[in-house]
Amino acid sequence: MFIIFRNLSVALGIEWAPINVPISRRLQTLAATGWICLVLFSEAVAILLFIKIIYSSYWYLGLLYGVWMLNDIDICHKGGRTIQWVRNWAWWRYYRDYFPIKLVKTVDLEPNRNYLFACFPHGVVCSGAFGAFATNALDFHKVFPGLSCHMITLAGHFLVPIFRELLLAFGTCSSSRESLEYLLDVKRSQGTCVCLIVGGAAEALDSHPGEYKVILTRRKGFIRVAMKSGAPIVPVFSFGETDVFRPPHNPQDSFLRKFQEKVRQVTGISPMFPIGRGLFQYSFGVLPLRSPITTVVGAPLEVEKNLDPTDEDINALHAEFTKRLIDLFETEKPKYLKNHEKISLIIT
Repeated sequence: MFIIFRNLSVALGIEWAPINVPISRRLQTLAATGWICLVLFSEAVAILLFIKIIYSSYWYLGLLYGVWMLNDIDICHKGGRTIQWVRNWAWWRYYRDYFPIKLVKTVDLEPNRNYLFACFPHGVVCSGAFGAFATNALDFHKVFPGLSCHMITLAGHFLVPIFRELLLAFGTCSSSRESLEYLLDVKRSQGTCVCLIVGGAAEALDSHPGEYKVILTRRKGFIRVAMKSGAPIVPVFSFGETDVFRPPHNPQDSFLRKFQEKVRQVTGISPMFPIGRGLFQYSFGVLPLRSPITTVVGAPLEVEKNLDPTDEDINALHAEFTKRLIDLFETEKPKYLKNHEKISLIIT
């Protein structure tokens, strides 16, 4: 029977995980499983749960929560509501060690200033940036003493009942200009790092193993926000981010790419297919692959405060930031990428 099973697995190209695996690795895989389920299914589950409550004998709880949520709807634009207990869950440490993810700083950052972290690449689901900036698993507060961080995501996610509370607990805030300017205002608070995935959902469509293609040329809104607040822009690059999934090939003119772009335009979310491994085998599934991710925080680009920047001002600063990002990539890639000589940063 075993021989038949083995031959069938070989014929189907399935590589099974060994039985004798340390419990720590089992827990890491379980943590990665929980995380990808959170990313892929939690919003739908939260909506169904809320509807279930509304149509149950506990409908009044759903009604009370709905009223409270409407009253609280702008919190994602006003600094959020971080809960350190959630960011400190042991789950995140196992998640960190699964890949593993590392956070590397190249220079110290002053705790009496606010910073705009411009993060690249998006990857399929921002595995590295999430671990580094939305949890305390990588000890951000120790790497950068006196600083706290807020991940930025689409405002639409904060309209999903129940799910929004978890997002807020991570310290996540809206990507609206109002939200970014609020967080970067030194008169309100100091020592805040705003972590923005500049390429957004569109960049996820170009995430393929061994390739680093980022969207930056037409992304200038973050430059304007930085100039109006006077916050330094810090280039951040997650090496290995594109290697943890193997999404299907989707060239620009393919039917798949056209479908993905259409859905993204309507919903703001890229319909990616996170092909990785399974819970008990390494050949297929939606779990990320065990591939190291190193999130490198570069040196800040100083920004002169300008409440009414011209297009020329924005373009000049954008060009300087682009140069800084390329320099960071070229300087650090030999440390963290295999065959780095063959890998280039493509900016679109």
